[in-house]
Amino acid sequence: MCCKIFGAGDRCAAARISPCTQGELILAADGGLQWLDELGRKPDLVLGDFDSLLTKPPESAVRFPHEKDDTDMGLAVAEGLRRGFREFELYGGTGGRADHTIANYQLLTKLAKQGARGFLIDDRMTATVIADGELCFRAKPSGYVSVFSVDEVSEGVTIEGLYYSLHDGTLTNSFALGVSNEFCGSEAVVRVRKGTLLIIGEYLPEDINK
Repeated sequence: MCCKIFGAGDRCAAARISPCTQGELILAADGGLQWLDELGRKPDLVLGDFDSLLTKPPESAVRFPHEKDDTDMGLAVAEGLRRGFREFELYGGTGGRADHTIANYQLLTKLAKQGARGFLIDDRMTATVIADGELCFRAKPSGYVSVFSVDEVSEGVTIEGLYYSLHDGTLTNSFALGVSNEFCGSEAVVRVRKGTLLIIGEYLPEDINK
């Protein structure tokens, strides 16, 4: 069961949006409603302060004041968590204002530290965060992937099955040691014993062994 949230940022190709599945929850965060309308997908809930929606929101929409302590995407993630979802796919969450993109990376961290998992997906890249855990990739013939420490220090970092490997290493948030690694046709794993890692690259949620 996955919660899919559509925001008002840059759109990706329809082929990068995972197919509809039984039991999924689709949320439109503000201007993401226009994108869903064009895709022919009906959201289960529309919410936001509606400063980016160019049309009138539906009567059933949940409205928030413009002066609030969270982003529309953050409010949508909170709604998905409240409904018991533990896997999230965020679309339309990059591009435009860099501050909102960074806020969405923070949402991935929030989810990871609550034992859930989020994927931030755009037209080329996907990002996710792991905390004191691992991410296992199915075999991919090619593509870039980078690993960054979100915490000041992440210890016991192991990267196997990618072009560059690392065994029980340390990553920090001030040196990009894990940037520009590559898939090379074998199953791969990124693991951290203590810490939080942002993993961003040319993959999709379907490339993950869950």
